[in-house]
Amino acid sequence: MKRLSWPRWMPIDPYILLLLGTVGLAALLPARGTGADVASGASTGAIAFLFFLYGARLSTREAMDGVRHWRLHVTVLACTFVVFPLLGLASRGLVPVFLTDPLYQGLLFLTLVPSTIQSSIAFTSIARGNVPAAICAGSFSSLVGIVVTPLLAAALLGGSGGGFSADSVVEIVLQLLVPFVAGQLLRRWIGGFVARHKKVLGLVDRGSILLVVYTAFSEGMVQGIWHQVSPVRLAGLLAVEAVLLAVMLLLTWYGAKGLGFGRQDRIAIQFAGSKKSLAAGLPMASVLFGAHASLAVLPLMLFHQMQLMVCAVIAKRRSRDPEALPSEEPAVPARTAVGTGGRSR
Repeated sequence: MKRLSWPRWMPIDPYILLLLGTVGLAALLPARGTGADVASGASTGAIAFLFFLYGARLSTREAMDGVRHWRLHVTVLACTFVVFPLLGLASRGLVPVFLTDPLYQGLLFLTLVPSTIQSSIAFTSIARGNVPAAICAGSFSSLVGIVVTPLLAAALLGGSGGGFSADSVVEIVLQLLVPFVAGQLLRRWIGGFVARHKKVLGLVDRGSILLVVYTAFSEGMVQGIWHQVSPVRLAGLLAVEAVLLAVMLLLTWYGAKGLGFGRQDRIAIQFAGSKKSLAAGLPMASVLFGAHASLAVLPLMLFHQMQLMVCAVIAKRRSRDPEALPSEEPAVPARTAVGTGGRSR
């Protein structure tokens, strides 16, 4: 029997369809009362386990090998945690014409989360870019984001982010950073098991994210906050995010050229520096925003699908560039790439 696979011509990530289906389930059958308490507890445990797996997967030694290309990594981190947040703050001027205040808070949160790993690697590889650099850049961004994202949220969102408060920084450290560190410490003993069961554990962590989405949107339905989003506002949000993505794609490409990076490095910078992680952002939003997490993650979910579709087109076009010669050598030794990969985030 032939194994069923997702059609290549289909522009929508199948996992996005699962996320949308989970949102629909929460709208029709939101968790209430005791069910909500059970779902919330399960979601908390799933988030902790998710970041424990992240810690167990990341090879500290091989990630540190990538530090030799520090200019590229600093550039990606600056795009992710400096330029993106500045653009998010600038979008405050679009309230109330294009965005409501809750949607703006969600858009600003979107600009604070770390970059992706696997999708950055995949697009960089398709475009014949510096794959080892993309691996390390995505890994560093995810690691730094565990600490930097809640700190930036505390500074920029303050008490306006719904259920967000300064105490959330402590909560996110206990719920995200501590499990991550535990995974790193135990990696010596469980790293082999995690590597051998990569596909199964991938289904587990994706299922964890679906549980987080269901819990967040159930709370939103019970609170009645979805009445705040009209089709016009949703269209305005999509337009703003399209402009945000276009600006970052142009800035990372031409800005990297201005900084003297070669073509392969520019490709890695563009794909790692212009995207945001859905898998890292959803758990953080559930901790930071509480019952208001559903509106907070809506901009991130939309942006995630948009970036995948646009970057897929760009990567294919880059692969056909005259400069993309098969004999071109990577700027960083290929051994850096071994064992540092991760799933799409």
